[in-house]
Amino acid sequence: MSEIILHHFDASPFAEKIRKIFGIKNIRWRSVEIPMVMPKPDLTALTGGYRKTPVMQIGADIYCDTALIARTIEGLHPYPPLFAAGPLVETGLQRWSDAAFFPPGAGLSLYENAEHIPQAVSKDREAYFTFLDFGRFDEDAPHFRSQFRAHARLIDDQLADGRGFLHGAAPAWSDIGAYFNLWMARGNIPSAARMLAGLDRLAAWAGRMDAFGEGERAAMSSAQALEIARAAAPAEPATPSAPDESGAAPGDAVTACADDHGKDPVAGVLLAVDDSEIVILRKDPRAGEVAVHFPRIGYRLEKRG
Repeated sequence: MSEIILHHFDASPFAEKIRKIFGIKNIRWRSVEIPMVMPKPDLTALTGGYRKTPVMQIGADIYCDTALIARTIEGLHPYPPLFAAGPLVETGLQRWSDAAFFPPGAGLSLYENAEHIPQAVSKDREAYFTFLDFGRFDEDAPHFRSQFRAHARLIDDQLADGRGFLHGAAPAWSDIGAYFNLWMARGNIPSAARMLAGLDRLAAWAGRMDAFGEGERAAMSSAQALEIARAAAPAEPATPSAPDESGAAPGDAVTACADDHGKDPVAGVLLAVDDSEIVILRKDPRAGEVAVHFPRIGYRLEKRG
């Protein structure tokens, strides 16, 4: 099996999700540092324009979105398991952490650090985080704090019976989903200590999550990653394609994009699609032929022409 390469930057909270998987599973991985803002020419050569962070690469297969990246790693490194509670529970709690818990934290991080954020980063995030009204941060900040505190309280209450992690004695994907918001807050929101005061069970749990670390990281250049992709061939689809409501079938020219934010479309030829995954085959002068993988949930597939 080709090594796992993560394209990310250290300050990315969503990349911290995947780094925490590496820590819990004690995985050796290669780290390619990418720019915080567009353009990202070397990453674009691999993805075709997908701009969210992180992206995982295994040979000539490129995996987008933390939901799919996590499931892919789980298949390759099943122990200790992170999805023992079942896909519905873990998917539901991920949707909570991404769609309910993360937005107020992102808003506070941008608002409370505004004077330190480069203008290029601020403009990029304003175009990217379409769920935030950057003109209302003064009015919205108290609401953001109340919402972040209320979601953090849910974690603290979940731990009230003395369990070590959200489902019991072992960490799960939902622990990682909850944790990355706390990781972001502690590192990027000056009011976090006041906002989280008194949530002692949550603080102890976050310490246990911290202790897992990030696995064994080894640096790699983006040029090396491109060469690995160019020298490899995409893997054959694991399962046959199923009929898709988009009307697209393998061999059709298609685009795929997220249906929430960061909606930059990726164009190519549909290689496979089923209820779990969309795989698009594309060619790039520097990366060669690559297969770009997206989860089916949360992504729009459209036939071109």
